[in-house]
Amino acid sequence: MKAEFTAIIEEAPEGGYWAICPEIPGANGQGETIEEAKNSLKAAIELILEDRRKDVLRGLPENVIHDKVQDCMKHRDLERKLRIAGDAI
Repeated sequence: MKAEFTAIIEEAPEGGYWAICPEIPGANGQGETIEEAKNSLKAAIELILEDRRKDVLRGLPENVIHDKVQDCMKHRDLERKLRIAGDAI
């Protein structure tokens, strides 16, 4: 799965950095550098989403259809472009 999420990063009082993702409750990371904090956050997001996926699939009937939906974020880019174009008029 490929998606883009927001990373909110701040300096930790004891040193290093904390990172959270507002779109995924419970996803957080930490590291000595910003890059380490982002990588830690990415790993947390992946674990949470994989766990949620397995949880939802558990107990489904055998005849359920499994498929994929792609490019879910494209509408946001289109909305942003339309908003910018509307502001320019």
